[in-house]
Amino acid sequence: MDLKAVFAQRLEAVLDGKVDYHEIYPLIEVPKNKDFGDLAFPCFQLAKLDKKPPAQIAEELATQLSSPILSEIHAMGPYVNVSFCSKTIGKDILTAILQAGESYGESDGGIGKTVVLDMSSPNIARPFSMGHLRSTVIGHSLSKIAAKCGYKTVKINHLGDWGTQFGKLIVAYKKWGDKEKVELHPIEELRTLYVKFHEEAEKKPELNEEARAAFKELEQGSEEYLTLWNWFRKESLKAFHEIYDLLGVNFDSYNGEAFFNDKMEKIVCLLGDRGLLEKSEGALVVPLEEGLPPCLIRKTDGATLYATRDLAAALYRKQEYNFDEMLYVVGQEQTVHFKQITGVLDKLQFKWAHSIKHIPFGLYLKDGKRMSTRKGKVVLLGEVLKEAVDLALANILEKNPDLPDSMEVAKDVGVGAVVFHDLKSDRLNSIEFSLKDMLTFEGETGPYIQYTHARAHSILRKRKEKEYRFSGLDDKESWEIIKLLNEFPAVIARSYSAYSPSLLAKYLIELSKSFNKYYGKVRIIEEDEDLLSRLSLVKAVADILAEGLQLLGIGAPKEM
Repeated sequence: MDLKAVFAQRLEAVLDGKVDYHEIYPLIEVPKNKDFGDLAFPCFQLAKLDKKPPAQIAEELATQLSSPILSEIHAMGPYVNVSFCSKTIGKDILTAILQAGESYGESDGGIGKTVVLDMSSPNIARPFSMGHLRSTVIGHSLSKIAAKCGYKTVKINHLGDWGTQFGKLIVAYKKWGDKEKVELHPIEELRTLYVKFHEEAEKKPELNEEARAAFKELEQGSEEYLTLWNWFRKESLKAFHEIYDLLGVNFDSYNGEAFFNDKMEKIVCLLGDRGLLEKSEGALVVPLEEGLPPCLIRKTDGATLYATRDLAAALYRKQEYNFDEMLYVVGQEQTVHFKQITGVLDKLQFKWAHSIKHIPFGLYLKDGKRMSTRKGKVVLLGEVLKEAVDLALANILEKNPDLPDSMEVAKDVGVGAVVFHDLKSDRLNSIEFSLKDMLTFEGETGPYIQYTHARAHSILRKRKEKEYRFSGLDDKESWEIIKLLNEFPAVIARSYSAYSPSLLAKYLIELSKSFNKYYGKVRIIEEDEDLLSRLSLVKAVADILAEGLQLLGIGAPKEM
């Protein structure tokens, strides 16, 4: 129920045409002090029309407003503040939530539409580092939120499985590689070789030329190098799947950069046919407006680039999925690149060019600096997740040693702690990596919300009701919870429109705080006429916490 809409309709009726609903609605505010009421309407705009002081108009409006659903109406300076009859309105809200069940919060804005998400996209033959966590969990959550809004979603893991780095890796393996070591620990050994290449190249720059030549041979189909490349890719994907399984993330496509090797000539020819290509120092570029640098399409040696592949990928995905939106969940350092991609597609006069959106995010920093695989300064996500699960298991066994499925619960809690730590932050902010902060289970954390959810289910287990029915409550604490529950659909809608799971994460923190405050003040399981209503409120909280966590890609154990 949109409480602002209810208030706006009452105001429109009283104002009798002076100001219409669409002008009133956006002016309505939620007072910062909850004691001042549920909603407030500022009278400054009316003061200009009536040539009266805003405070006088507020007084007049307060006397004219009346409704059985409004328990208090009073002027506060230039504002008209109202409080709703919590028992009446609360019954309508809670009844709708309980009847909707898991579908509560769904909307139809995306029905019939497809959104493609390009996300995660780690580099083959390199370890899955904390650097790729953000793209993975932000993209995963956005896909779930999009589905809740009615969209069909397609998740693409555009693997970094091509490029000059493979020339570097091939050179490093041939010079210093040990087949047995690589077969025993492929990712760790390949990472060591990659780091060694860059260390040696600083002393011997000619190694970079060898790497470029090796990659050229790989592009031209060298059987030896293709065999190495396929091996690197296969072993890397095995290691990546261990991480994805733990995170509960899956994909509809693993088509990486290499998949588009035979599709790039089409985009080059298309750009040439449209007269968009220009030569610049021997290379082919597309000049762009708005202060953007030219988009480099083909280098002087004939090799294609990252941009060429992304353009080919965009054409392929539009043809394959006919998307309405394509979201690139990629770090903010790639902002110029995606503006170039959109700019080139726009020059090609594709109407869908602006349905491509870059969803940028900040970095994970270590000691204030960016993590770097090539310099060996990287934190491995697998190690962080393992430590988080081990810590969660130790906490669980200490507090509840007889808990069934304790290992599964520990995975939900440990992994949830890492994921929530990321998602609660505004995605544009960089995050200083701190294992201590990430694995803290108290305060505004994923485990805090999971514990709140488990607490609600503990209450429900004590009184196993076959049917939940809400007749209404009139205490202040329950009304604050009901208002928050009522906001859930709007929070989901805002989270998607802003491409920001942090809005949902922060909402779940507020709901958990409100419920725990209620738990501390009210005797929920007390045999009186309101018992079933209180239990129904607990059920609604448990359901929405579980659904909210699910939309963030986090498990919701019923017992901890």
